[in-house]
Amino acid sequence: MVKNEERIVFLDYLRALACLMVILVHSSENYYLEAAADAPEGEMVNVVSHIYTESAHLWVSLIDGFCRMSVPLFMITSAFLLCPMRKGQSWGEFYKKRFLRIVPPMLVFMVLYSALPLLWGGTTPEQAVKDLLYIPLNFPGTGGHLWFLYPLLSLYLLIPMISPWLRESTAKQERFFIGLFLLSTTISFWERFVGDVFGIVFWNHYHLLFPFAGYVGYLVLAHYIRFHIHWSDRKRWAVGLPCLVVGAVVTILSFYLQIRVGEIQDASLMEIAWCFCTPNVVLLTFGFFLLMTTIHRPGPCYALIRDISKKSYGMYLMHMFFLVMYFGLFGQMLPVYFAIPALALATYITCYVLTKVLSFIPGSKWFIG
Repeated sequence: MVKNEERIVFLDYLRALACLMVILVHSSENYYLEAAADAPEGEMVNVVSHIYTESAHLWVSLIDGFCRMSVPLFMITSAFLLCPMRKGQSWGEFYKKRFLRIVPPMLVFMVLYSALPLLWGGTTPEQAVKDLLYIPLNFPGTGGHLWFLYPLLSLYLLIPMISPWLRESTAKQERFFIGLFLLSTTISFWERFVGDVFGIVFWNHYHLLFPFAGYVGYLVLAHYIRFHIHWSDRKRWAVGLPCLVVGAVVTILSFYLQIRVGEIQDASLMEIAWCFCTPNVVLLTFGFFLLMTTIHRPGPCYALIRDISKKSYGMYLMHMFFLVMYFGLFGQMLPVYFAIPALALATYITCYVLTKVLSFIPGSKWFIG
């Protein structure tokens, strides 16, 4: 790994790209998700899939499907950097550093997403009060993307506990864990097409593979890549590119082949293979991450990429405000194939510039990270 001023170069490129992918996913959602007729205003419930044109059908499938690796890339990047925990560091020191970076800005934006939409009629006073009071328990409906911070914080909680095992584990042991994780990613398909399996019933959701399920699998995968894969760049491309292509094709087609243009469909069923812990998304993420590890030297724009990487958390927190604004301004005036990337790029640039400006304010780390 080549470092630049104590930063791992390829991770900066990866974080900057993953941030853009997140915004592309949310840009795409404007063209296939909508609230059901009985959905309460300001709440993320009863969302349905409704695609109106063949163009939206194609481009949403391609762009959103490919970018579904965005969240796992953030997970695997954090784990790659932080796990195992540095020797000599106490649990308290680790938790203090990680949680102080994540939680204060998270709380600030929970308040903003609860209250600011009142200014343009995006929520009701009653819903805003409800969201504000609910903040200790969950994110507000107008800031649905903040869900990601909860599993991220869960990994931070777990890292000090799993670090001793990872320091002593063999490659074979980690492959065994990753294999169980991969098997767990098939559970949702078993439930949909076969029925309850591995002990699942309505009173028990903790199936046989539950301890190996979820984002902890990406944590162990990140450690395995860093400490047990010692391949040449040529082999990384030989393995990573097919994984990327197969994962992308399956992820894209899983949505494209289910959609019926003009019909209202269950969004959760349409996105069954778009969930972040599914075999195809794991394959897609692994392949892309492996290819990114072959970046060894800072490019000509690395100073900008590094700065975007450092500010990606603040950009992520605020991006839904600007994405909604830009969609209202021009999102319905452009063809879908152009509108989705245009919305994402406009939002990405705006968020970077604003985060950059805010970073000059003393104490800005408390609200943009």
